[in-house]
Amino acid sequence: MKTFDQRVVVITGAASGIGRALAVQLAARGASLALADMNREGLEETRALIGEVGSRCTLQCLDVADREAFEAFASQVIADHGEVNVVINNAGVTLVDSVEHQSYKDFEWLMNINFWGVVHGTRAFLPHLQQAADAHIVNISSVFGLAAVPMQSAYNASKFAVRGFTEALKMELAGSHIRVSCVHPGGIKTSIARSARMNLETTGVSREEMGAGFDAKASTTADQAAAIIIRGMLKNKRRILVGTDAKILSLVTRLFPGSYEKLLGLEKAVRARRKDPQAPGLPLQ
Repeated sequence: MKTFDQRVVVITGAASGIGRALAVQLAARGASLALADMNREGLEETRALIGEVGSRCTLQCLDVADREAFEAFASQVIADHGEVNVVINNAGVTLVDSVEHQSYKDFEWLMNINFWGVVHGTRAFLPHLQQAADAHIVNISSVFGLAAVPMQSAYNASKFAVRGFTEALKMELAGSHIRVSCVHPGGIKTSIARSARMNLETTGVSREEMGAGFDAKASTTADQAAAIIIRGMLKNKRRILVGTDAKILSLVTRLFPGSYEKLLGLEKAVRARRKDPQAPGLPLQ
């Protein structure tokens, strides 16, 4: 894709964070936007920011885990905008807990949003993208779709799944006019960590401590992340790494696929807490 001017872009999770930043920056590039999120108030705030550049913008309260609702959203986008050129499946949540203690309900909640939300968005809009002259699917995975960390097994599973799904999709669409990108953000200064579902007993840290630790390690702002993603789309990159931390971790996992967790010291805190339950909490980022 060479330009976003007069292109119709769908973004899920657009009420805050990377989704909002993408919406504002794409609007400035002349795109018309169809924005979705569970948070109506946040969507209205995003639209207010977009209104400053005068781009057309429609909003939809959407649970991406609801396949029928996503299909209805796709039909509404076509009714409102006439076509769709870009779909950015960005909505996501996180769960911090151990495999042993996390509930099936929480695991399913996360997978339904992080993984099935991507599948629903891709499948619902694919027939419409096939009708467009210029089209792009962007699925947001994570740096945790490249490497795993303790206490984030569900999140890791969902983001590795997004990666596998998207990499297969790009091969299936090879030779077509539809481009496919998988995005792996590193630490991004958003609210995802502070809004996580978490088990305080098994993590050994409080929500405030986890949020502060995440903020200290997050090296990229949402605006910076959005700019990197947009540049990657314009260059038709199949894999878009966001942040120096993502680039480093991508390299480490490629060079040491069977031992990166030892090299990065991800097991040290686990071993320490087995010996002493009062030892510092587990590494969560």
